[in-house]
Amino acid sequence: MENWNELKARIIHMNTSINNSSLEKALSNLPKIFQVKILSTYKDIKTRYSQAQFNSSYDALGLSSGKFCETVLRFIQNELTKKYIPFGKNIPNFADECRKLITQPESSGNESLRIIIPRSLIFLITMRGKRGIGHIEGDVEANEIDAETIVRVCDWIICELIRIYHNLPLEEAQFLVDSIAEKKIPDIWEIAGEKRVLRPGLNFTQKVLILLYTETQKGVLVEDLFAWAKHSNLTVFKNKILRPLDQKNHIYFDTELEIAYISPIGIELVENSILKKEK
Repeated sequence: MENWNELKARIIHMNTSINNSSLEKALSNLPKIFQVKILSTYKDIKTRYSQAQFNSSYDALGLSSGKFCETVLRFIQNELTKKYIPFGKNIPNFADECRKLITQPESSGNESLRIIIPRSLIFLITMRGKRGIGHIEGDVEANEIDAETIVRVCDWIICELIRIYHNLPLEEAQFLVDSIAEKKIPDIWEIAGEKRVLRPGLNFTQKVLILLYTETQKGVLVEDLFAWAKHSNLTVFKNKILRPLDQKNHIYFDTELEIAYISPIGIELVENSILKKEK
């Protein structure tokens, strides 16, 4: 039987939940060279972040984010000025190139492309260069919150590009953007429509809370929650786990529809206790 570290290593790439075909479709209006390179570097960021959460090595994430920034910069240059610094050629001063985009006339293109995304790129490249991520001379050691900030900003940039360029029905585009922004927890493995709690040492009450935490808005069918938590007796599960949680207002247990929802108190408990519990 696999131990915890072996299992973590085997499912690293499952945690990002990136639907490549959907992203390709959403960004199909981008010139192919930019579409391929943007999605490739973005996928690399998500994969390396997933790896870093297991081994606390964030340097590779910084390198990937730098490539992502350079690719997005070239894309926006092409969109606004119809020319860009060729791939393979060094960008001499990244911040200056972003400022050139910010000063482009309003008629050159979308405000997000002209102003907001370039400023985001400056922020990302500064994090990479000044916080010890991807550069050995960084003055502050790379840490998890820096890495998470980088990933979330990259998520936002991809969402903005989808919003501007999507070739999808509005509802589908919105769903894809929401799924990218969805909270990802490395302690939960989602596979084939099911979920498993990977963090060891949790009791069933804690498992239920952390599982419901991943479905804050939708809630979870009790039969699914029972299966995901790997409890052995459904009646006991309802009476000894769900009902006490409901009585404490940690969850709302809808006994008629057989659905459970996590409450604000339950969310606070997960974030301030369960997730901070040492693995």
